[in-house]
Order: sequence, then structure tokens, then C-alpha cells
Amino acid sequence: MKRSAPGYRCSRLGLFGVLHAIALLHAQPAPSPVLNARDSMALFQRVVTLMESTTVAVPELVRAGAPVLENTRQSLITLEAASTQQHAGLTHTFLKNTRAYLALADSVAKPFPFPQEASRQFAELRDSVDRVESHFHALLDRKESQLRSPDRDNLRRYAEANERLAPQPPGANRVVFYGDSITDGWRLNEYFAGRDFVNRGIGGQITGEMLGRMKADVIDLKPKAMLVLAGTNDIARGVPSKAIANNLTMIADLAEFHHIKPMFASLLPVSDYHKGVNRQNERSIQRPPATILEMNRWLQAFCKERGFVYVDYFNAVVDKQGFIRADLADDGLHPNAAGYRLMAPVALAAIDKLFPPVAAPAAPPPKRRR
Repeated sequence: MKRSAPGYRCSRLGLFGVLHAIALLHAQPAPSPVLNARDSMALFQRVVTLMESTTVAVPELVRAGAPVLENTRQSLITLEAASTQQHAGLTHTFLKNTRAYLALADSVAKPFPFPQEASRQFAELRDSVDRVESHFHALLDRKESQLRSPDRDNLRRYAEANERLAPQPPGANRVVFYGDSITDGWRLNEYFAGRDFVNRGIGGQITGEMLGRMKADVIDLKPKAMLVLAGTNDIARGVPSKAIANNLTMIADLAEFHHIKPMFASLLPVSDYHKGVNRQNERSIQRPPATILEMNRWLQAFCKERGFVYVDYFNAVVDKQGFIRADLADDGLHPNAAGYRLMAPVALAAIDKLFPPVAAPAAPPPKRRR
């Protein structure tokens, strides 16, 4: 029988090795994706349940682990009330508390023999916390990808509409309504029929993103004025008040440089009235009323200092508890049709203050018959 040459055999083995390595590489699991809202919340709730049950199995943990367990419960409540469970900062707080609990559990004395069911629960808890950590890192990766995106500020949203927008008619006073989802929710043709008002709101945006699309969505449209309602999402995401103020100041500076008169609206109050329908409707956790009031005081002082019109939506919709009236926002955050009906005359009065309506010339008296 003819034997293969040694070199040929080695090269074949080398080729098989490379192919095997490639196969193994492709067999590796892909990076963990971000869990959807339902799955992530189910995971968080299961982790807390396992922490509670394992505490019972280890007497030393009942006392030593109580503060960490309570912190984890509060983290879960905050996540349940958040507008999105895919919030990296809140997820990190939850993860940090669960890791602290596991470290504490490893350090305390355990009964002997240790119950088999408790061992199983601890194993499931560790696996679940690892899944939370994978979810957290996936959130960070997604955020980094979004920051590297060529369209971080969502300029494509209105690109086509901006191209189609007709030039401002002579003598008209075009006003751009600029902001987040509350602005996006305006039906300008319904509330301001016959006025040259343009909506450039994008849901979920913060002031930094609005600053980034000023040229495309405001300056290039050559309006006479803009009405800015922004900052509530910044508060929810933990953006410092100073950073919000700096962004709004730069928006004002850009507008004035391009001969656009900026108006700034107060932030709307939020409420917790509808949390029984959905836990996410408990809005005051992420948007504390005191922080909203502080931001509105700054906005009012800023407008007074710079000579801008301040548009006070807040006092038009607030109740005696400092919340937005229950009948004006079905989710405690976004105004419904009744809410916009109260806001519309406030906006119109502010715009008419900036551009007083020109009275129609009086009709000539009828000629007398001779």
C-alpha cells in the first residue's frame, strides 16, 4: 500500500485544523442581545424573588442582607416605573445591588447540611445575575453604537419634509415648534388653522440632540421665531441641570445669530394618577416635581434676562397637588387632546405677543344715495 508523503499529510492536518478552528469560531454564541422590555422585567423580578427565598434559607442573611435586599427592591420599583426598562444606568444600579448580595451570601456562615433546594436557588440566582450583567453590557454596546451613528440626532426624521416645505409667504410669521414627544404630539393644523406653524418635535429627544439638529430643522427653514419645549427627557435620564441650561442657551444663541426669535416654554408637570393602569405611569420618580419647578424657575429667569417670551404651560395644566391634572394626561406625562386644548391658547397668546396681529383696515362707510 502506497504511503502518503509526510509533508502532504502534515499539510492536510494543518488544513483540517484551520477548518476546525473556523467552525468552532462560528459555533461560538453571538454577543448577548439586549433583552426586550418584557423579558428584562421578568428577569429582574425573578432575581428579587430568588434573593428573598435564599435569604430565608440562610439565617445570617436575614439581618445582614436586609439593607441590600431592600435596595434591590427599590431598584426594581424604579425600573418598573421607568419609561423604558432598557436603561443602562438603572440596570447598573440593580446589578450592583445583586452582586453585593451574592458577595455577602458567600461571606456568611451557612447551615449544615445545606438544603438542596436552597443550593438550586442560589445557582439559579447566580445564573440570573450573570444574565442581567450580559443585558447591561449589551445596553452599553448599543448606546456606544448609537453614539457612533452618523445620524445620532435623527436628522432623517424631517429631511424629506424639510425639502418639501414651501418658502415662507411674504409677510407671514413662520414659527417652528421645537422639542420632544410633547411637541411632536401637537396637531398644529387643528389648533392653529391658517397659521404658518411648523412642527419639528421628535419623541424621546434630549436638549443635546435638539441642539445637534438646529441647522437642519430650524435655521434652514428660515422662520421668524421658534417655540422650544425641552428638558423633561433630560431630567428623566439624569442630565445635570447645568448641562440642560447650557444646551438651551446655545439653542437661543444660534437662533438669535440667524435672526430667529426664540421663545421658551415651561416644562409640564407630571403625575402618578394613572400608575394603577400601568406602573410606568408613575412619572414622579424619574421626573421629580421639585426638579421640574427648579428648571421652570431657571427658564423664566433666563427669558427675562434675555428678553425672550416665556410660555407658561405649567400653570395652565397643574392641579393643587403640583401634578398635571388627571384628565389632561392619560399616562401622567403626555397631554391628551384636552391638555393640548388648554395649551393652545397659551402658545397663541405668546406668539401674538411677539408678532401682534395686524388689524384689518376698517371698511369704508357706505356711499349715500343722492
